[in-house]
Amino acid sequence: MKIVNIVPGFGGTFYCGNCLRDSGYTKSLIDLGHEAMMLPIYLPLTIKNGVEEDESPIFYGAVNIYLKQNFKIFRNMPHWMENFFNSPSILRFASKKAGSTRTEGLEEMTISMLRGKDGNQNVELQELIDFLKVHEKPDVVHLSNALLLGLAKQIKEQLNIPVVCSLQDEDVWVDAMNDHYREKVWDLMSEKAKGVDAFIAVSDYYADEMRIKMNIPDEKMHIVPIGIDSSIYKYAEPKTDPLVIGYISRMYEEHGFGLLIDAFIKLKQNQKFKNVLLKLSGGYTADDKKYVHQQMRKLKKAGIAEDVEIIEDYLPHERYKFFNQISLLTVPVLKGEAFGTYQLESLACGIPLVQPALGAFPEIIEKTSGGHTYTPNTAEAIVEKWKEVLSNPKEIIEMGKRGQKSVNEKYAIHEISKSVLEIYKSLCDDN
Repeated sequence: MKIVNIVPGFGGTFYCGNCLRDSGYTKSLIDLGHEAMMLPIYLPLTIKNGVEEDESPIFYGAVNIYLKQNFKIFRNMPHWMENFFNSPSILRFASKKAGSTRTEGLEEMTISMLRGKDGNQNVELQELIDFLKVHEKPDVVHLSNALLLGLAKQIKEQLNIPVVCSLQDEDVWVDAMNDHYREKVWDLMSEKAKGVDAFIAVSDYYADEMRIKMNIPDEKMHIVPIGIDSSIYKYAEPKTDPLVIGYISRMYEEHGFGLLIDAFIKLKQNQKFKNVLLKLSGGYTADDKKYVHQQMRKLKKAGIAEDVEIIEDYLPHERYKFFNQISLLTVPVLKGEAFGTYQLESLACGIPLVQPALGAFPEIIEKTSGGHTYTPNTAEAIVEKWKEVLSNPKEIIEMGKRGQKSVNEKYAIHEISKSVLEIYKSLCDDN
């Protein structure tokens, strides 16, 4: 079977769970004997996980579509100019600039993309479809998220193949908009969902959320969790001397980075935990830089900056080194997440979780027996749960062992990919 996974590039400036999911699936499908590729749009893919993503052309180049969306004069630019703005060097530069991952200012672009051939990117849409027709001829096209639903109808009609769409954290982008745009985007996504053959949500929690938000019928909704390749993660007993709290995700407000810093400062005020350390990883965008520096100043003011380390290297095949340095992982995302791939990565290395009882976090922790949740999602509640967990090093080690066993048994990437393949095959048989 030949599968093309259309994914938004992100430039590689921060830890991206959706990108890890897509990259892992693609590599796994190839391992299972299928032809699979990631076709990037907007920005380059920089994750190297055994798949040569950078060999693919980039469609809907971020600079070109931004200029065409906002300035009519660029909608008929000569081909040489489009090629210039779509060059890898320009796109990599754009990925490092502020605003590339911020909803504000991109509401009209989001709507235009969802409108498909009726939006300002109709030329780019046809270029992508022509490429698929001539060069790839896939059996299935899989959209990385529901914000790409504007592509679905034309792909399905012109290629006469099934279109599948993953669901993971689209609400974070849409719900950040003001009421006018938010309602319009959800209505558009619900309308465009009718042209998709199947949706794959990454958790029970998120499937329930999106059934309501997008009016997705039960027969189109499938639930397949994220899988990981456990072979690239190395188990090591959690650190107990000294005890070390870890955080790995994009360092920004919505993922609770400031909340984590506040909680760590409060924890260190207790003499019993004065030797606990904090290790941070996951990167941040230009938009986040000021915010991150503000959090670092808090630590300096509290006199504990020397107990905190930022680890810059978080490449997939090196990430286990981060987990092998910590005792537990906490990523206190303010409103929870649809899944949180870092949870599986942490457990695969034997490191238990302390997470807010929000989103899919309780679901994952219950299924793996690899950690604890707390509520409400406040610095005070985090500290109380940390104190409880850190006071029992033996249980930390046992939770890590249970979590690792569960990840190996329930979230192995090849088994997860086989579940996705079954969905593809049933759609192809019906098509």
